[in-house]
Amino acid sequence: MRTIILADRLGHELFPLTDRTCTALLPVAGKSILEHNLDMLANAGIKRVVVVIGSFADQIRTYFEYGQRWGMELEYWGTRGEEEPQAVLAQLPKGPDYDQLLIIRGDMVRTACIAEFLQRAATCEGPVLHGVFHGQALGISLCRAGQADLSPLHWPALMQGLPVPAETFIELAEAKAYRLESLAAYHQANLDAASGRIPGLLIPGRQTALGLTQGRKSKVSSRCIKLGVAFVGSGSEVHPTAELSHEVVISDQVIVDRYAKLSDTVILPNTYVGELVNLSKSIAWGNVLIRVDIDTHVRITDAFLLADLRQTTLGNSLSPLLNRLGGLLLLLLSLPLWPLAALAANHEKTSGKLFRSRRLRGNRINLTEFGERHRAEFTAWEWSTTRPLFRALPRILALLSGDLRLVGVEPVTSEQALRRTEEWERCADGAPAGLIGPAQLRYADKTPEEERLLADAYYVGQHDRWKNWLCLWEGILTLFSRRPWSREV
Repeated sequence: MRTIILADRLGHELFPLTDRTCTALLPVAGKSILEHNLDMLANAGIKRVVVVIGSFADQIRTYFEYGQRWGMELEYWGTRGEEEPQAVLAQLPKGPDYDQLLIIRGDMVRTACIAEFLQRAATCEGPVLHGVFHGQALGISLCRAGQADLSPLHWPALMQGLPVPAETFIELAEAKAYRLESLAAYHQANLDAASGRIPGLLIPGRQTALGLTQGRKSKVSSRCIKLGVAFVGSGSEVHPTAELSHEVVISDQVIVDRYAKLSDTVILPNTYVGELVNLSKSIAWGNVLIRVDIDTHVRITDAFLLADLRQTTLGNSLSPLLNRLGGLLLLLLSLPLWPLAALAANHEKTSGKLFRSRRLRGNRINLTEFGERHRAEFTAWEWSTTRPLFRALPRILALLSGDLRLVGVEPVTSEQALRRTEEWERCADGAPAGLIGPAQLRYADKTPEEERLLADAYYVGQHDRWKNWLCLWEGILTLFSRRPWSREV
């Protein structure tokens, strides 16, 4: 008996996920859909398999090679994609073991029912037999004749939920299949797999804590789990301050940064999730965010929020270190200016003292006794002078402590933050606070607060990684202008 796996589905209904790979290679709880199917075939004693492939054929060939990992012999047959199974069989070369063909769809996730189906089929007669559950096709068929009706395996028929003729099906009462006909269905299949609701599905990794399954070389603390279950794939890192609640699936090579909150969310491979990012009922892959509850997707341009780790060489997981290193470099370069700032402050003493201080909200996060997150305040010191550059020198120390970033919105007091009630105002309030930014570089302290806030809000809505570098360059150029050195009137 030869086994045919149909893995040529185009998957338009799963766009944008199928923009970079085929349906059969999409991951479900740490393994691709096709890999889960090969696991079940290997457990059923299947040794020879022909994989029918369409788009992204090279990815499948490269990943699975010739099936040595499963003790199988894999062959490949190319099609234009989503061709009728009968047409595909007519094209395949015939051999001595083609008298019976086990045909399964390799783009569906199902419980371990292949062995039971073959056992039941051995006691039944007929040119073709289809596995069903509650009258719905499971994407498994046994074909004994060249002219058999294989329409229940054709993807359009599965999408429409057409009934299988009663005389040709075998009811498998304990089986269950996920057709993955939508992004919401794919999202649910991942959550069900991680939660153990798909019996027989082999999930990679081991249970390291109650509700936590962890892959090889991954780093995650059990303290991250909040009332639920989570799967974390191999080579992934979840910051100890991140929160995983309800059901969460994190694939291979993923970074979840500080204070991120994930709930009923699937994170696909090579994705960076930034600090303070809050995702619920979502799928994230690289910089693509999909909200399955409202059936929409967006591409995030800000690498501080979501990023593709295959394209971002300096991901945001390194941002705290990079900002501290930048602060140390600035401190060393500014040392000759500190005596001049002290002389200017001593001469002016605008507050009656050399130094003055303000309590500002920084980027570090604290938790209240009720578990609510809020920005921690820090003491921002300034020289008592009207020269902007001299006055701001002590704020470099906030970079070293992690309270500020190099580039960001203007840090404000808690009282200023409470006065922000409009949506556009709160947008600026939620962004990282920085030493320099549009408001700090382009406006004087006496500029009305609304104007400064508007500049920050525009920066939050439009900026990306490259605009951060442009802002740094603008800060360097500003040093050669008159404004930072002269007194503010």
